This record gives sequence, structure tokens and C-alpha cells, in this order.
Amino acid sequence: MEQGEAAPPAAEEKGEEEDDFGYRLFPDRNKKPQSFLVRSLFTFHNREIDCSNIFLDPYAQLLLEAMKQSGCTVFSDRHFSCENCDGCVSGGFDSATSQIVLCQNNIRQQSHMNRVVTHELIHAFDHCRAHVDWFKNVKHLACSEIRAANLSGDCTLMNEIARFKFGLKGHHQTCVRDRAIRSILAVRKVSKETAEKAVDEVFDACFNDLEPFGRIPHSKTDAKRAYKDFQNRDRYNANL
Repeated sequence: MEQGEAAPPAAEEKGEEEDDFGYRLFPDRNKKPQSFLVRSLFTFHNREIDCSNIFLDPYAQLLLEAMKQSGCTVFSDRHFSCENCDGCVSGGFDSATSQIVLCQNNIRQQSHMNRVVTHELIHAFDHCRAHVDWFKNVKHLACSEIRAANLSGDCTLMNEIARFKFGLKGHHQTCVRDRAIRSILAVRKVSKETAEKAVDEVFDACFNDLEPFGRIPHSKTDAKRAYKDFQNRDRYNANL
């Protein structure tokens, strides 16, 4: 998970074992539920970021197509919510509502929003295709965070240089591991040792799970190629 992003799962489990599952970072998620119509009108009227270009990014296009084929079609007015969040987060995936939260008070650039959307769509894709136990199985959370950090562009060379972090051999893997650990610690009341152990135990399998991209997309060019490969793969399978 990119620093500044969190994935709060279902609200009905909130409070169990004195763990709020990261909801403290998303205060709007704690408010009394509103009707979908009221919530949509409110968030769209007050948002400070432009959500209209979400579906133009090649990373998002591939993920949206993959989710549709998995039976989880995403609609911008139903599955995205622009909200004010804690100062340290930029977005999250709420499995209770199947919504991606975009933190309108913390996202200022289109490129940042694209990365947040991609990161959270990977969580949504994992939620769609697998029986992810977001609450009680920290390994499941660790796996999705590894995949999100690996495939969303969180750990590209340019992003790491911007953070004044760059190295040589194995730096991408190190970045993915560190960001996955930080993500777990942001949304779970577990020790650093527990988070590190969960990440290390599933790292190889989850780092090498490149679905639906088929490759690690280090740039938009890579993402466009992955999207084209995905479309061609589907055409090939349709002709079998």
C-alpha cells in the first residue's frame, strides 16, 4: 500500500477485539448511514478532486475490465466516494460497501489520484475474485497489500526517488515489502513483528501473483501493453 492509503474492511465488525480496523482514518465512514442518493449528491457536490478521469488511466482500465469479467462491474457513482479523511491517508477500500474512498482533502494531483485508484482497485479485484478475510486473517491482508504495492506503481523508480529512497539490486521488492508492512500497521492493531511475519510468509507467492496484469507495470506504457495483452488473451480464450 502506498503511504497515505489504507483499506478499511467491513464496518459491521468494527469494535471487535478493540480494533477499529482502520476506520479511525476515515471519519466519514463512522457517520450515521445515509441513503445512497443523499450520499452521492453530498460527496459529488463537495469534492475537491476531479473523479471524471478515473476510467481513462490504463491501469484502471485493465482492472475495471478484469473485475467486470469476474462478475464485479464497477460504477463510478456507486463504487467511488470522495470524502475527507485523516491527514495521513489518501484512499481506502471499504469491503462493507464495496466502495473505494478517495480522500479529497489529501489528493491534489491527477497522477496521485490515478495511483490511489489503481491501488484500491487491486484490493477490490482481490475482494471480487477471492474469499479474502480482511478482519481475522492478517496474511490475507498482507497478500493484497503486497500485490497493491507491486502492481499499482507505488514503487516505481520515479516515485521512490521523489521519496528520496532509491537503491540497486532488489530495491523494488524491498519497497513493496516495506509499504505492505506500513499499510498493515496503519489499519490493524498488531505489532510490527506480527506484520513483518505475515508479509514475509506470503511474500513470494503474492509478489509473483501478477493478475490481472500478467507483468509488473512499471510505467503507463507497461500498463497499456498489459491491457492490450489482457484483451487479446480474452479474445483467444473466446475462440477456444
